[in-house]
Amino acid sequence: MTSLRQGVEREKFEERYSRQILFRGIGAEGQKRLAAGRVAIVGCGATGSALASLLARAGVGTLRIVDRDYVEASNLQRQSLFDEKDAAESLPKAIAAARKIATFNSEIVVEARAEDVVPGNIHALLEGMDVILDGSDNFETRYLLNDYAVQNSLPWIYVAAVGSYGVTMNVLPGKTACLTCLFPDRPMGMVETCETSGILNTAVNLVASIAATEAVKLLVGGAAEERLRRTLWSFDLWTNEQAEIAAAKPRPGCRTCGDRDFVNLAGEGRPHITMCGRNSVQIHERARPIDFGEMQQRLESHGVVRHNEFVLKFWREPYEMTLFPDGRAIIKGTTDTGIARSLYARFVGS
Repeated sequence: MTSLRQGVEREKFEERYSRQILFRGIGAEGQKRLAAGRVAIVGCGATGSALASLLARAGVGTLRIVDRDYVEASNLQRQSLFDEKDAAESLPKAIAAARKIATFNSEIVVEARAEDVVPGNIHALLEGMDVILDGSDNFETRYLLNDYAVQNSLPWIYVAAVGSYGVTMNVLPGKTACLTCLFPDRPMGMVETCETSGILNTAVNLVASIAATEAVKLLVGGAAEERLRRTLWSFDLWTNEQAEIAAAKPRPGCRTCGDRDFVNLAGEGRPHITMCGRNSVQIHERARPIDFGEMQQRLESHGVVRHNEFVLKFWREPYEMTLFPDGRAIIKGTTDTGIARSLYARFVGS
């Protein structure tokens, strides 16, 4: 009976992925390796949700989706795993993504982590992964991922999209350049974001498709891994301009992969209150468990409150606070960290 059941399961597996198995670069053995693969996607916005969808459909066995944010209506133009109901409920993106993936591939494992990746939790969040994919929206997180990946000799893929432009690079610690090799310092001054420059969903899908394919090569291994691109690649869909920068070898004297000085993992200079895009500030509170029922009773006389099991929303004009179970909050309606901190202290506690 056991062998019969195993035979049926094998047939179902081979049927689901038959077109991918037929592709010479993957084959039956490669598909089995994908099924055994473990991928972390850090950030589940535009690029992250596209990456998660592609890899889930490709049959990657375990996806760990880590995201600090919640679904809004403005996400639906480009973030493929969410719908209007998710936005109406303000579901955490990691939770909403896991639910949607389960509707089209219930045979893989999706681990949702509604958290912000910081030095204090990155080891726990990324432990046991084979590959890390970047779906974040800021260089602070990317440099942190680069430190972790280099320290642990774990491959990761840098991915970004804004406007009509996408860029990606594979980082294979000890073999290729790391992020710090190419960009020793974080960009200074004004940096384009989706909030300021907009974004085409086609740019998102282009760069996510390329990065997801590179992740598949890594997981399949062998001859597929030899096909990995070793450049920083960029393409502008609107102007049709593209560029590649060599990244095949580590840069001599690189602070991260040469000197192994992991300043971002150490949390040096990392603020506890940070900008969070779209006229918002994030408060990084830890070890402050929130009882949503009790908090709703406390806040009802001060504004409009509603909650589900994942987030509590509090509106007090002109501000909107989204509170998470671990005490973290996103305060919308200001870019002044002092105002955000004052609101948090007043209504949640100092």
